[in-house]
Amino acid sequence: MTSKAVIIVAGGKGLRMGGEVPKQFLPIAGKPILMHTIECFLQYDKGMQVVLVLPVNQQEYWQTLCTQHNFSAPHTVANGGETRFHSVKNGLDKVSSQVAFIGVHDGVRPFASIETISACYDTAKTAKAIVPVIDVVETVRRIINSSDTETVPRSDYKLVQTPQVFDAALLRKAYTQPYTDFFTDDASVVECFGHPVTLVQGNRENIKITTPFDIVVANAIMQMRQ
Repeated sequence: MTSKAVIIVAGGKGLRMGGEVPKQFLPIAGKPILMHTIECFLQYDKGMQVVLVLPVNQQEYWQTLCTQHNFSAPHTVANGGETRFHSVKNGLDKVSSQVAFIGVHDGVRPFASIETISACYDTAKTAKAIVPVIDVVETVRRIINSSDTETVPRSDYKLVQTPQVFDAALLRKAYTQPYTDFFTDDASVVECFGHPVTLVQGNRENIKITTPFDIVVANAIMQMRQ
């Protein structure tokens, strides 16, 4: 039994894409985004337990896609919830009790590098709550009120990515808390539980695909890799 698992959350409706197909199912390099995402983790550890969280009304379509693309990567499907928090909670129920470290990853981030994934899981062995980040490279302004803004030091900020990786027991305990709107990601849930979060270096191409422009960028990244 592997000591690692990843919960891949894919609950998007694709509204910002302007189409009816949820964004996680859109193709890049001829294959749905979600398949590339799953493969990232199995390339890192082929024995890793993969739990895919999908809305119930998308699961039949996903199975059809798997058949069409001969996609046989081992994974378990869990039902999506009302919010990301509830989706992850449903995913946790599917993770083996023997797993020591659990990652949570966005289904529409198909370019997490082996180095980023490895850094997250390796550091979790001691720090227990890990978030990959990258530097802010553009100037950032803070809105003070309707008419005033100010430049803030970009070195004070980081852009957060996934996978966010945690000691399994810690994550399970954190998810016994009642839901609040403050829970925007898994790190915020663990922080609210009282455990600090450690940052590791992410990779810049680990983009979250949410708009048509992101699809263009994703295809360019895929061409570059090939």
